[in-house]
Amino acid sequence: MAEIEEVIDEHGDYLLRVAYLYVKNRATAEDIVQEVFIAFYEKQGQYRGEASLRTYLVKMTVNRSHDFLRSWKNKRITLFEKVTGKSTNRTPERSLLEKAEKQELVEALFTLSITYREVLILYYFQEMTTVEIAELLDCPQATIRTRLQRARKQLANRIVDYEWEELRHESI
Repeated sequence: MAEIEEVIDEHGDYLLRVAYLYVKNRATAEDIVQEVFIAFYEKQGQYRGEASLRTYLVKMTVNRSHDFLRSWKNKRITLFEKVTGKSTNRTPERSLLEKAEKQELVEALFTLSITYREVLILYYFQEMTTVEIAELLDCPQATIRTRLQRARKQLANRIVDYEWEELRHESI
């Protein structure tokens, strides 16, 4: 067990900086580094020593960072930030607020027409590219990009309207 603690002490800060360069969020970077160390601990017998341990761990960190950036969770966070213009901070209080805001986002999403709702769902939740969506819907890629842009704008407007309505009800 002392060996893994030495590895963490020696490489942890560096791996955290590497992960942060990719994901631009400290809490997410910390989670990635933790996953890397857990995976290394569980499979350290697979490390053959062909490269330095630091290189090996950095490669694992980069791969985990790429996995996160491709993940549904990240796309959902990205959509939330694009629509609301708010960055997500990971405090318990913020998590509670996020839950309410995500519910609001889902409600606003379902008020959009199917044309706009489907491109948002396919892009953010099904993780499809605009090229793949264009092929699926049998329409030009430029049309998909336009629909995506308009859908984001309509969704943002609906959320602002929803927040304004909430403020009106609170003041009554």
